[in-house]
Amino acid sequence: QVQLVESGGGLVQAGGSLRLSCAASGTIFGINAMGWYRQAPGKQRELVAAITSGDMTNYLDSVKGRFTISRDNAKNTVYREMNSLKAEDTAVYYCNVRAVVDRLLRLAYDFWGQGTQVTVSS
Repeated sequence: QVQLVESGGGLVQAGGSLRLSCAASGTIFGINAMGWYRQAPGKQRELVAAITSGDMTNYLDSVKGRFTISRDNAKNTVYREMNSLKAEDTAVYYCNVRAVVDRLLRLAYDFWGQGTQVTVSS
């Protein structure tokens, strides 16, 4: 129904930068919010950054000032710039989209990307 394709992960040295993107496709009548979560080994999944349809943003305290989330509504795509990366940013990053899939009832559901590995070497 709705597919998310993530790209841009990889291996980077501490202090480096990466840019992730997540494109949503399928039967979509609007997107309420888009965000990125991450899960490190042995830890729970946590919200890293989110952006609403009105471009309001929310960040995990530990990434404020280093990560920037943005979206392109025409392309149903969310981006995240990650700068000054640290070893503790190493995790699998998942894209999350709350998409409206029913045009009449405006029902919205959460959809998840497949996850992309980000590894920061110290």
